[in-house]
Amino acid sequence: MKLSVIVPMLNEEQAIVPCLDAVRGAAPQAEIVAVDGGSEDRSTELARPRCDRLIAAPRGRAAQMNAGAKCAAGECLVFLHADTIVPPTFASDITSALADPAIVGGRFDVELDDNRPLFRLIGFMISARSRLSRTATGDQAIFVRRAVFERLGGFAQIPICEDLEFARRLKRAGAVASLRSRVRTSARRWQTEGVLATILRMWAIRLLYLAGVPPELLKRHYSDRRGGQAGLGSPARAKIISQRGDSSEPGSGLYND
Repeated sequence: MKLSVIVPMLNEEQAIVPCLDAVRGAAPQAEIVAVDGGSEDRSTELARPRCDRLIAAPRGRAAQMNAGAKCAAGECLVFLHADTIVPPTFASDITSALADPAIVGGRFDVELDDNRPLFRLIGFMISARSRLSRTATGDQAIFVRRAVFERLGGFAQIPICEDLEFARRLKRAGAVASLRSRVRTSARRWQTEGVLATILRMWAIRLLYLAGVPPELLKRHYSDRRGGQAGLGSPARAKIISQRGDSSEPGSGLYND
């Protein structure tokens, strides 16, 4: 099964190299699609030689991930945050999970890149909550069969909680794999804003979203560590910055102006 790994990025020059190098090492046959949302640093320069396709899309994770999925050619789509490192067994874990036709998609357990006990506990609690609720956050490398993703209509065009909204629809579509392998993601939000404040803010946003508060209101209380606020991208056209291989591959050329 061919994997397409879609990496939305925005001002991630410090993280994008180890992220993409880890994907290439763990999944050498996978297609890597980096989707830039208007970076003002060296993100695109650093990503270009490390991905198969680099495209520009309207800012906002939902818009960027949908653009990457539309451009991708794989039978399985994996959505990976740019500050997250996949384990060496990444590709084989996904392939093994999807060998069961009842599995429509899944996610990985997570750990933070700070080894202090409190941060290890946070990673454990995120993974446990996800396993119990059968949902996931974007930090957990959500993967899904392409046919299922298209049937679900992709990520909702909302500025925040797009991962939670998609995960809730995904579990209604079929069985979801909760992989024990761990991706390693950045602890920068907890380190910068404080552990207690971050936990309280994230839980408040989650509960308010589930209670029906519009995501456009919630985004005002969610600062984006990459710079600026979490944005709402338009479903408008994206464009290919660079790509490897034959331009006649499925999905290529869809975003040319």
